[in-house]
Amino acid sequence: MRVWVVDDDRSVRFVLTAALRDADFAVQAFDGARAALAALDAEPLPQLVFTDVRMPDVDGLQFLEALKTRAPELPVIVMSAWTDVSSTAKAFRGGAHEFLSKPFDLDHAVQLAWQALGLSDVEGDTGAVDVTAQVDTNSRDEDDRLIGESPAMHDLFRAIGRLAQVPLSVLISGETGTGKELVARALHRESPRRLNPFIALNTAAIPAELLESELFGHEAGSFTGATRRRIGRFEQADGGSLFLDEIGDMPAALQTRLLRVLAEGEFFRVGGRELIRVDVRVIAASHQPLEILVAEGRFRADLLHRLDVVRLRVPPLRERSSDIPALAVHFLDRAGARLDATPKRLTLDALRVLETQPWPGNVRELENICWRLAALAPSTIIHAAEVREATRSTQAVASRDVADDAWERALAEATRAALARGESDLHARAKSRFDTVMLDSALAHTKGHRQRAAEVLGVGRNTLTRKLGSKRKPRSS
Repeated sequence: MRVWVVDDDRSVRFVLTAALRDADFAVQAFDGARAALAALDAEPLPQLVFTDVRMPDVDGLQFLEALKTRAPELPVIVMSAWTDVSSTAKAFRGGAHEFLSKPFDLDHAVQLAWQALGLSDVEGDTGAVDVTAQVDTNSRDEDDRLIGESPAMHDLFRAIGRLAQVPLSVLISGETGTGKELVARALHRESPRRLNPFIALNTAAIPAELLESELFGHEAGSFTGATRRRIGRFEQADGGSLFLDEIGDMPAALQTRLLRVLAEGEFFRVGGRELIRVDVRVIAASHQPLEILVAEGRFRADLLHRLDVVRLRVPPLRERSSDIPALAVHFLDRAGARLDATPKRLTLDALRVLETQPWPGNVRELENICWRLAALAPSTIIHAAEVREATRSTQAVASRDVADDAWERALAEATRAALARGESDLHARAKSRFDTVMLDSALAHTKGHRQRAAEVLGVGRNTLTRKLGSKRKPRSS
């Protein structure tokens, strides 16, 4: 198998070439794209190419374009130390087979080579290691930037770059405050729809009785107060992307209408008779485990399948604490610009305090803390004591919310596992177990005192007694 390695970094060329040759590939190395392009006419075409992005004279993306013009089916693995949304999207838009973040594991690179040539069925780990802080620098708005240098964010950047090119529905999952809308905007910005509208709507923020009109529009006179025709969000997003945040809160009747739009691309305005056809890519998001809502009958299973063609998970901040310094600098810089003041900086001890916080509110909470520090810290250098003071008011809520998240994640995992096994009647069994655990824990806390247990649980004594009785009835033989 003939493989070319194109990189102006001699050390990368050497180690990657050696690893591929040890795996029985016939490898030819080039110190730049210009030399490789010259060899296209003199040498047999390779069966796989590894190329760096940032090289003098001709960069890797220009080289990728030239290769694809000559051999459209040739798999090309693009390598770069800059793993941001813009770089990955440009690579996949140009036809790259895969994006490999530097520095990389050589075994992983060899595995990618086997996979690209169709000689391995193993799904490799596409994890990356830490590099210089990466920022989605192609954003038109400072507020739209995705920032991250952690392996989890590198994985997310690569996924966005790949998915932006394909017209599939995407479901973004993640806790509140992780930046799900930023991911949706990046998917749109790097897609072929980028010149058309991006429309965002938080379905939880719109009263249920108004949400149908908000989505689909209405005709004049269709209801009290409808004095003129209104164009809904689907029509506004025609040709572009519609981001539906907190989709799990959508009323059941509207779920049915949304399903029809996703399936047929058409709908009627409220009170209308004209069939409206649109071409919209729907990107949905939820912080709730939708599988549990399906099991409870609160969300349509067929709608979930339509929305969940591809799922992107945005990691919580506690799983990417190495990104906190870059995020904090970004937020402090923005605060300084907005306040027309010199941007403030954190000491190393202050950064360590931030890195040890649980961050139940995720990136949004960190941003709020940075704004608070920018406004209230007396000097341009922010010390650890000031950070502790700024975060103290959220610590009690943080510990409670982290505990809540823990049992909710465990419940979500158990529900998904039960659904995968084909089990049914999950809600009744889970509710029974929930009552048992809560009652037993409260009685243990109050040392068996039922009245106090009822008080701490917030239920009546009769309710507690009835539930205890139902739990302790002997089984009939």
